[in-house]
Amino acid sequence: MPLSMKKRYTADEFYNLDIAEPCELIDGYIYDMSPSPNIRHQRIAGEIFYTIKDYIKKNNGKCRTFSAPTDVKINDFTIVIPDIFVACNPDKFDEQKYNGAPDWVIEIVSPGNYAHDYKDKLLLYKNAGVREYWIIDPEEEKVLVYLFGTPNTTEFYSFDDEISAGIYRENDTPLLICVNELLK
Repeated sequence: MPLSMKKRYTADEFYNLDIAEPCELIDGYIYDMSPSPNIRHQRIAGEIFYTIKDYIKKNNGKCRTFSAPTDVKINDFTIVIPDIFVACNPDKFDEQKYNGAPDWVIEIVSPGNYAHDYKDKLLLYKNAGVREYWIIDPEEEKVLVYLFGTPNTTEFYSFDDEISAGIYRENDTPLLICVNELLK
């Protein structure tokens, strides 16, 4: 739920506000983020982040992997803080943020932000040009993978399944992630 529906902010105005808690700007409105994630959320995020980062490094990839709290400025009215994102265009980085749609975004659902990740951010990322979006749900132990392209596809996985990262499926050695294997 937005903190204030009274005023619509631009990204520049948002960056000039004195806000103590992490917030996102979506379509000009400020959204308070969930409280600090729990330990399981953080373990999943950390293990996946390092798995992706290691894969890119071992394969001499040009993409970069980032985790929260790194800003992504989608446009002049939207700034989000994904749990993890992979960006393959180094020219879109400045000292503070990534400017534009990352290639791959991963959100890990926290209690209280289900609708935000499953609906709001799904449409936002799809419309912005993100190529791949994962929603990881620790309580349900499932992963939804959205591949935006021609055609758009949605894939459903459990934490026991081996998931092939869409943006790396064509590589000689694809990136495969099994959440439960990472958590052992």
